[in-house]
Amino acid sequence: MTPTAHDWDFEALGTRWEITTPEPLPEALQHKVLDELERIDRTWSRFRDDSQVAEMACTAGSYPIAQSDQPLVDWYRRLYELTGGAVTPMVGQMLDDAGYDADSTLSPKTTIRPAPTWEEVLASHDGVLDIRTPALLDVGAAGKGFAVDRVASILDDEVCAYIVDGSGDMRIVSDSPVRIALEHPLDPTKAVGVVELSAGAICASAANRRAWADWHHIVHPRTASPAREVLATWVIAPDTMTADGLATALFFTPASILRADFDFHAAGFHHVTIRRNGSVEHTDIPGLELFL
Repeated sequence: MTPTAHDWDFEALGTRWEITTPEPLPEALQHKVLDELERIDRTWSRFRDDSQVAEMACTAGSYPIAQSDQPLVDWYRRLYELTGGAVTPMVGQMLDDAGYDADSTLSPKTTIRPAPTWEEVLASHDGVLDIRTPALLDVGAAGKGFAVDRVASILDDEVCAYIVDGSGDMRIVSDSPVRIALEHPLDPTKAVGVVELSAGAICASAANRRAWADWHHIVHPRTASPAREVLATWVIAPDTMTADGLATALFFTPASILRADFDFHAAGFHHVTIRRNGSVEHTDIPGLELFL
């Protein structure tokens, strides 16, 4: 990306976005991006009462899946299987009970209900979501990465280089390496390292983000409690949806198990994992510098 690159900052999906391109994006292209993010929000948000997710939380039945969204649902099923059910979209009600709700009360209820299984809620997810039992879905583990990829697909037809940054979930196409800081999980003013990336995606997940009381947003569906062993993860993969989902999966499942199902390159996917006990695990990431 050239020194004269242009940044477009805006709010969408409840968070900050920044798109960097060599030239300013035309207004028509900006509208395409905003329209697609609004469509995603209207379909998948558990924080708005007019979304399809809100309807599925109240009424069983068959809900069409947009062709563009089928990869997100398929990826969730794959994550569910890879992690033994630990990464699941069925945690919406649990997060709501814990206080991470539409009103951001951040006040946990006395009883936190465990998440139902995939099979209890969904009879089918091919072309339609066949809801057996109403349930509040949450696609936060991979949904923002999916949204970043959808924005990237719009830009691919119009610009030769870009950085799409959806609040830290990044998709990059650049003619030169982009230097990216890895935020310290206990002090957001510091970095634990840096990586360089000129193509592909990098996503992070951390227990210090969206944390309140004794909770944070990465929860185990069966224990109805936050994941405790891992503090932060970063994943580099070809697309942002994959990187986003794997960054969450690493809170529950060892990289060696996840890696067996991928063939992106020799390591399967690149990652950095920092555990609460201070140990650090990482693959041989080109350009990686760690300050720990």
